[in-house]
Amino acid sequence: MNPGRRPGKVYQVGEEPDPRFSLANERTALAWMRTALAIVAGGVALVSLASVTSMPAWTPLVGAAACVGGGITALRAVFGWRRVERALREKRPLPAPHALLPLAIGVGLLSLVMVGLSLVELARR
Repeated sequence: MNPGRRPGKVYQVGEEPDPRFSLANERTALAWMRTALAIVAGGVALVSLASVTSMPAWTPLVGAAACVGGGITALRAVFGWRRVERALREKRPLPAPHALLPLAIGVGLLSLVMVGLSLVELARR
């Protein structure tokens, strides 16, 4: 245990795991952060495009929902990292990935909404 490391709820329990496993856990969390950032960037792009084009009035709501989803995904990255790191330190089995299915469902729904938006735009022409 190292009392100076933070967060204490992670580093003040159990034993130091093999650094390879901790680093792999960190890389996974960073991959989730990149995903979150991409979702937020897509939402910002959608809101920005809606303000300069004649997209339907509900388009900024879709962009805002994407931004909220990206924020939730970023929080999931932190909490998921913490759960796995504690499991590694306490030599417990790794927890199941709780956020993978909701993320897949959210991305699938967002893509369906975007297909609908594309069809509305094509019908206007």
